[in-house]
Amino acid sequence: MKSDSAAIKKKYDRIAPYFEGLEAIMEGLFFKTWRKKLWIKVDGYHILEVGVGTGKNFDFYPKEARITAIDFSEAMLKQATHKKDRKSISVDLDLMDVQSLYFADNSFDTVIGSFVFCSVPLPIKGLKELYRVCKPGGQVLLLEHVLSSNPIMAKVMNFFNPVILALVGANINRNTVKNIKACGFASVRVDERSSDIIKLIEARK
Repeated sequence: MKSDSAAIKKKYDRIAPYFEGLEAIMEGLFFKTWRKKLWIKVDGYHILEVGVGTGKNFDFYPKEARITAIDFSEAMLKQATHKKDRKSISVDLDLMDVQSLYFADNSFDTVIGSFVFCSVPLPIKGLKELYRVCKPGGQVLLLEHVLSSNPIMAKVMNFFNPVILALVGANINRNTVKNIKACGFASVRVDERSSDIIKLIEARK
């Protein structure tokens, strides 16, 4: 696990200064709209964002919430820190791996992440950590791209996955909905507006 995390972290450290530019088109066309839909669902006061990256979700943070945001890449956190200072965002940023969170059990009202679990070497381990730190009755909200349910498209995604993983450290063929259902949540639902590949997942502890 450590070696896999280190290898993926190295890739994100390398692309961090260019990350927003690399995703600018997709962000403008699709992802920003999905992020807004995701953050509207947040409730509670104490919020944890995992995989904060360069801070693409800063514009959607609830004004009255206490927010902690983590990432395992120092270079990505450096970009997020610059954006935090530039936009005067109230958030505590921490260097941390989602597979091994330092927080106590039952700490957060909402745990949230966008396009994170494509890059987690052991996704179920990371998802169980989200369950652990979420308060009873709290929620985990995830926006993830997943393996297509279309057999032909799934074959294409599986074929290209090793290349994408080698280049940027992300998997495009994860079964994240299935994975989160295996982690003990009282309920798991997928927002009806979700597409075949992009899923907005709501899990209640």
